[in-house]
Amino acid sequence: MDSLAHLFHKRSLIMLLLGFSAGVPILLIFSSLSLWLNEAGVEKSAVTMFSWAALGYSFKFVWAPLIDQLPLPWLRQRLGRRRSWLLVSQAMVMIAILLMASTNPADGEAALVQMALAAVLLGFSSATQDIVIDAYRIECAPPEWQGILSSLYVAGYRIGMIVAGAGALFLASYYGSQLNSYEYSAWATTYSIMAGVMLIGVIATCVATEPEITREAQHERDVLDNLKLLGLFLISVVSFILFYREIGPLVAFIKASLSQSSGGAFDPVIAVVMAALRLLSSLGVALVVGGLIAKYLMRAEKTAHDTWILPVKDIFERYGASVAWLLLCLIGLYRISDIVLGVTSNLFYQDLGFTKAEIATAVKTYGVVISIAGGFMGGLIATRIGVMTTLLWGAILSAGTNLLFVALAQIGADINMMYLVVSADNLAAGFATAAFIAFLSSLTNISFTAVQYAVFSSIMTLFPKMLGGYSGGIVESLGYSWFFIITTLLGLPVILLCLLAARRLD
Repeated sequence: MDSLAHLFHKRSLIMLLLGFSAGVPILLIFSSLSLWLNEAGVEKSAVTMFSWAALGYSFKFVWAPLIDQLPLPWLRQRLGRRRSWLLVSQAMVMIAILLMASTNPADGEAALVQMALAAVLLGFSSATQDIVIDAYRIECAPPEWQGILSSLYVAGYRIGMIVAGAGALFLASYYGSQLNSYEYSAWATTYSIMAGVMLIGVIATCVATEPEITREAQHERDVLDNLKLLGLFLISVVSFILFYREIGPLVAFIKASLSQSSGGAFDPVIAVVMAALRLLSSLGVALVVGGLIAKYLMRAEKTAHDTWILPVKDIFERYGASVAWLLLCLIGLYRISDIVLGVTSNLFYQDLGFTKAEIATAVKTYGVVISIAGGFMGGLIATRIGVMTTLLWGAILSAGTNLLFVALAQIGADINMMYLVVSADNLAAGFATAAFIAFLSSLTNISFTAVQYAVFSSIMTLFPKMLGGYSGGIVESLGYSWFFIITTLLGLPVILLCLLAARRLD
């Protein structure tokens, strides 16, 4: 009864609406954008690479400390630290969606580049919004509220996905765009409407109450320190971009050499490995450059240490090195099966012969409702049998249900089989996600709320999204059936990690 009473509290409604605001942008980068590009005639290998625009979600831990530390002039005094950043990030999301709406990807390479830049801006802005919402959720209520708030956040997030997924597909079809009859104005109107839908999150931000947290005073820094932090971040970002660009020809040469020596048999694997090395080496260069400048030019070594290093160091001090690395590996791989599969799922349904209306109804509406039910089921079971056991079952279900996609690929466009696949896939995803959010929240130290949760959620999506960017190439090389079998096998190490973590954690 207490839990039911919590459901109707003002902060619960606010969290539902903020979850909705967080759920809208993600599918405008992933599935809805994939169908738009596919209808515009863009190659599948390029379509799935657009999922990299959402890598901002995987690197948000880099600028999460700035969101935690830097006050926004004028807005901070009127809205508070969290709500001011929420409002700015939501405005940036709306601008990015409108930029995408103003771009026709069928106009050639220049238009594709513009679309990619707008999608990257949307990924960055949406990831920033997520940073603030996650911190707000943990800070706005005591621990006994977190289960309810997490469930409502997930429910709102899924409803936002319905609007941006099914809603976008219905609107694009209504305004006249089809697979073999592309109409740019239909997608432009659809994305403009999605930008207007984000006003729901803006309203929630305006009526929300700023969290009353005592740690606020501990994080206050003078203007000079804040400017140093911002300068370090910008310099590191520029270093990352320059090195990433300059190392490109070398990476391409090595990739071509390895491909030639292997006869092209391992091209998808080589591509993933080289992309990971390029990304990690660029990130390493950015960290070294930022560290040297902080130490020798800005004299801000302690400020940088307290901002970026201390929250990560706290994780290893609380759990010990071996358990901390085990946890980070589990977090980094837990969602790999469903994220990698999810990048191509809409393309699969469309290539199999299902219409946009059928995809919207089955996947984007019915499937999301099922995932909400799975989320509440996962939360309830976690309270009865424990989070770690629920995580284990979530890992088994997430990997195992991918085999149903193999059956659908063999059967063809059978609507009944499609609904069975969608039911199993979304129930497993919702079940696993609810337990996983509770697991991540329990690992977070309230002294470093925004930073540590951003680190955990960034690690959660980094490798799966990198691999997902090559899923189109894997499908073109091996076919859908083998691709789905591979995604199932990717889930096996996760099951082992869950078993190990359950033995090591209280």
